[in-house]
Order: sequence, then C-alpha cells, then structure tokens
Amino acid sequence: MTSLVHVWMYLSIVIGGLLLPAHLMDSVRIISFEEFEKMANQSSDKLVIYNFWATWCAPCVKEMPAFEKVNAENADIDLVFISLDDGRRPERVDSFIERRGIKAPVFLLNDVDFNSWIDKVNKDWSGAIPATLFVQSDGKRFFHEGELDEDALINLITKLK
Repeated sequence: MTSLVHVWMYLSIVIGGLLLPAHLMDSVRIISFEEFEKMANQSSDKLVIYNFWATWCAPCVKEMPAFEKVNAENADIDLVFISLDDGRRPERVDSFIERRGIKAPVFLLNDVDFNSWIDKVNKDWSGAIPATLFVQSDGKRFFHEGELDEDALINLITKLK
C-alpha cells in the first residue's frame, strides 16, 4: 500500500471517527493522548468502550476474548482497545493482535508521561490496568478499573445502554 493510503486511513480513524476492525488495518495505530481525547469525545449513537491494556498484562490478555465476544454480539456498541505498550515497539502489539485474532480496532497510546493524563481519563484511576472507559451516546462516562469477566461486562453494558 502507498503511504497516502496509510495517511488517509489514519486521518479517517483518528479525525473522522471511523473505527476500522484490526484485521482491516495494516498495523496498530500509534496515537497521542490528545488524539485519544478527540476519539473519546466524538459523538456516537452507540456505547463506545475503550479498554486500556498491554501485552505484558496477564489480566488484560485474559479479559480480551470476553470483550471481543460481547462486541461481536452487540451491534449497538463499539469496542476500541488502547494499548499501553512501549510505543517504540509497535511490532510487538501487531504480532499480538495477529496471533490472537483481535478484530476490534487497536491503538497504541504513545504517551509515557502517564501521570499527566491518567486523571483526565478518570480522576479516580490509579493507573492500574486493565481499565475500561465506557462512553454513552449522550457523552456520559463510566470508568471501571480492574478485570471484567463476560458476565460483569454484559451487566455493565446493559446498565449503561
């Protein structure tokens, strides 16, 4: 693919709000916290779920199949994985996505000054992962720190829709 196509896809995803499935993206998209904020502040008629995770986080990896399953079964939600892996090694996340068959869009948040933005996601977030931000269609937010199994995730989604 040409670099112009990559630029167009990136702009469509980050600016236009188009969330392409991971299998349609050539690689994980590296974003800044400001780009994440733009994404999270976009209006949507769906419940948008941002799951913060990393390849080295066992509880994160454990909950991903439940998120993928629930996302596939619910047309009225959008799931976005936000990786907190090392931004200098996006190939590690690419490889993980490919091996695990991740379908939801995956972005790598390349902002190592976590303390400068964690409280902007949620004032009560300690910084531990997994963590999940739910943004309702009216813009209201709900934050959950910690692992979610499928039943807990479904219950939260039902409550927030």
